[in-house]
Parts: sequence; C-alpha cells; structure tokens
Amino acid sequence: MSLVPEIEAHSFVADALSDPPESEVTFKDSVGSVVSSNLEPDQDFLQRQYELARLDQATKVNWEKIKKLTVCGVAFLNDAYDMFAINIVAMILGFVYYHDAAGSAQNTVPKKWDTLIKIAVQIGCLLGQLVMGRLGDKLGRTTVYAASLMIAIITTVASAFSNSMVKGFNVFIVLFIWRVILGFGIGGDYPLTATIVSEYAGAQNRGKLMASVFAWQGFGNVLAPIISIATTACFSSQIDADVLYLDYVWRIIIGVGCIPGVATLYWRLSMSESGRFQNMHANETASIAHSLDSEDEKLLATDTSSTRASQLIAQSIQSSQSPEPNYQRQPKTFMQYFSEWRHLKVLLGTSIAWFALDVAFYGINLNSSVVIEAIGFAGDLYNDKPSKYIIRNCLGNIIINILGSIPGYWITVFTIERLGRKSIQLMGFGTLTVLYVVLGFAYNQILAKSSGAFIFLFSLAQLFQNFGPNVTTFVIPGEVFPTRFRSTAHGISAAFGKLGAIVAQGGFLQLTDVDGKNSWIDHLLQVFALFMFIGFAATFWIPESKGKALEEICDESEEFI
Repeated sequence: MSLVPEIEAHSFVADALSDPPESEVTFKDSVGSVVSSNLEPDQDFLQRQYELARLDQATKVNWEKIKKLTVCGVAFLNDAYDMFAINIVAMILGFVYYHDAAGSAQNTVPKKWDTLIKIAVQIGCLLGQLVMGRLGDKLGRTTVYAASLMIAIITTVASAFSNSMVKGFNVFIVLFIWRVILGFGIGGDYPLTATIVSEYAGAQNRGKLMASVFAWQGFGNVLAPIISIATTACFSSQIDADVLYLDYVWRIIIGVGCIPGVATLYWRLSMSESGRFQNMHANETASIAHSLDSEDEKLLATDTSSTRASQLIAQSIQSSQSPEPNYQRQPKTFMQYFSEWRHLKVLLGTSIAWFALDVAFYGINLNSSVVIEAIGFAGDLYNDKPSKYIIRNCLGNIIINILGSIPGYWITVFTIERLGRKSIQLMGFGTLTVLYVVLGFAYNQILAKSSGAFIFLFSLAQLFQNFGPNVTTFVIPGEVFPTRFRSTAHGISAAFGKLGAIVAQGGFLQLTDVDGKNSWIDHLLQVFALFMFIGFAATFWIPESKGKALEEICDESEEFI
C-alpha cells in the first residue's frame, strides 16, 4: 500500500492554515481509501503548505493585479500584431518589388521569399520559448519578461528599416534576420506571461484570468489589418499614381508594432516577482546556507590539530542559531522530476497537443484566400488599383476574424472555470476533427454548391480553435507543473507548438498549389483532421486543473527527493 499525503481541493487552504498535527497524519492508499499513520509529519513540507496557502488567500484583485493583467494582455496583442501583420506586409512587398515582373509573377513575392519572411518569427519564437522559459525559472520571471520586451521593441524598429544591401543580402533576407530575433523576444512572452498570471491568480479565477490575457491575441489579429487600411488610405492617391509609395506603408505597418510595447515598458520593468517564486527562491537559498553550515560544523569537528577549539566554535555556532525548518528535503532537478513517467506524460501531453493544434492553426490560414474570395473581398491582383486591392483584402481578414476567431476566445474566458480546461480542449479537438474531415473530403462539392456553407464551416472551425485548444494549450502548461519548473516546462510545450507552425508554413504551404492554385487544400484539410485527433488523444495525459491550487495540481510533495 502506497502512502500519499491527502490534500482535498476544498480544504487545501484551511488544512494548511491550521496547526499541523503532531502525532497523526491522514493518507490515501493506492485505491483511494483514507487511512491514518503515526508517522511524524514533515514540518518543512507543512510549513511550505502554510506559506503557499497564505499566498492563495492574498490573490484578491486590486489595482496592482489589474495593472499586471493589462501589461500581460497588451503583450499578447503586441505579439499577435507582430506575427500576423507580416501576411499583409508580404502582399504589399509584392507590389513594391515585383510590380514590373512579367505574367503571373507580377505583384507577387516569390514563394521562397514569402515563406522565409513568414516563417522567421516562428523560428525565433521556438528558440525564445526554450531559452527565455528556462531563464525565467533561474533568474526570475519579471527580469526576463522585461528583457524579452526590449528585444522585441528594438528588432521591430530594425525590421521597419530593412533594406537591400548594395552587395550581399536582399531586403527579404535582412527582414528574415531581424524577424528571427524579434521572434526570440516574442517567444519569451509565452512561458513568462502564463507563469506570472498563474502565480498571481487564485484557484477560483486563475483559468479565467489566463484565458482573458491570451484573448488579447484576437485584438492583435484585427488590429493589424485596421492599421494597414488606415495607412494605405492615407497614401491612396500617391500609391495609385506611383506604387512605390507602398514602401512607406509596409514600414509604417511594421513600425507601429512597437508602440504597445513602448507604452507598457515602464510597467513591465517595475513588476515585482510573484510570492510563489520569491518563496521558492528564499527556501532554496536557506537550504543551501543550512547545508553549508552543516559542512562547516563537520570540518571543525574533525580537525584533529585543534579539537578543543573546534568543539567550542561548533557549540557557539549551534547556540547562536534560531530554530529553523527541516531542510533535509532536497528538491529534485528537472531531469529527476521528469524522468518519472507520471510527470513526463503530462509534459508530453501539453507538448504534443500544442504541436498538433498549431499545425492546423497556422495551416488553416491557407484557406483564408478562398474565404475572402467567397465573401467577395479578394479583388483582382492585376487590374485593381493597388490601394483598393490591399484595403479589400484587409477588410476580408477583419471579417474572417470577427466571424469566429474573436468570439471563440471570449466564450472560453467565460466558461473555462465551469467547464474545465481539459473538457474544453477535448471538445475543441473532437469538433475540429469532425469539421476538418467534412471540409477535407467534401471541399470541392461544398464550394461548388454553396459558398455560404463553406464560410459557415470555416468560421465554425475558427470558433472551436479558440473555444478549444488554442486557449487551453496556453493555459494548462501554466498550471500543471511545479513552480521551480513552471516557466521551463511551459516554454517546452510552447516550442513544440511553434514547431508545428513551422511544419505548417514551411512544409504544407509548399504543397498548396502543387497541381494548380489551391489544388491541394482538400488533402491538407484531411491531414489537419488527423492532427486534431492526435491532439485529442494526447489530452488524456493531462490532469484537470479547474478549481485547484497550483501545488495541489502537481502534488507539492513530488518536487522533493
């Protein structure tokens, strides 16, 4: 019979705040029966539970927390703007650099350069999520969080001034380099934002707050085409007379991406560390100091050349020390913790689910041109005035986002604490599997019979991406890992997601027109259905975290040897 300390969800805080028992501890055996033991409780562990319970009680919303949530929300608005504005910028670059090309190449960026500048941020994000996530656990969440924003601001401005060299790289390679570094800064926002919000929030509203912060991404998706429309409209007469005036437009669109970051830079620099991180760091420091003191006492006691002096010094050290918690419990390293299958499967579950989602989330954008055409906003690339073509496509993007994407985010925000993270993720993946099967195997028939039906199914897919795994794959890794590994593990999960985005943009985008324009979209939708099923299956490795304290979800006692 295995003995595991029992900590019930509804009594977690009350138990931790009450005086610990001195002679009897309650346990659950391997089948869940409650038994008693006369084992003396671990006073260090109970003291930590007491401290963490006090932190949970101190999570009432106040101005300081509203400020932090605003900073974190603006971070995702900014990140989404920077990531998705490049789709519009790539369209504009076609007019600037290929307006005099012959035939079908006119006004269109070659696929290799188009892919390069679109995939750049995803590559940088993958690296940033791994590196910044790890540094967040080592150096502190807010320190690294501020550094990631400064990287993003500098590289956004640099991207806006990208140009071809007289000899060497062309504008697309220069833009690629700056956007990889920009992605590195953006990548840090994922694990650090999730960790900061989860550690500041209480158990009853943590999911709602994390989801609401992530939902600002939807506003960033819409802001990019709005800024593009406004900027293009300002230069419309000059653009139609001379298409090279669009060179100003794409640089302004990119440059505007630094404004939200600059506006919140001071607040991000002045953010304090969460109580949980400070508590963990203080306990580790005290444990190290205690271990060093113990080693010093041993060395003094074994010095045969001055035995009497050693005894006197050792006695003096012992008498001057105040009672401290028992520091015999040593925390596990990252490898020790995740070498156990019960912990590794959770990390695999969050990572595989995010990877599967992002293959389709970024790949589904392959269909946006079809939907824009179906709703009458595509325009004529060769005969329309450049300003009209750009504005109509941007309007089409706004409509697509409003139809399904933005509502999906906020439905999740208002239901996540009632339905649960795991339930929403399973529902989302399951529904998307069915929708992509229908869209994939009946793609041509649906488009031929009813463009309205296609728009409806496409919008429904976007709705269940966000009222589903797009939000929950961000929320869950911020809750299910211990404080000392939370940022690192979230970064790993997010990096798998960006790997999925790279597979979609770098691989599947190349297959879209293999036998003609949009000829392979139906097959790609069938592939996306398979990935949705994989995400559905991986979700069963993830625990439900609704209504539980962070230390209860991952079992605080499992962090120590």
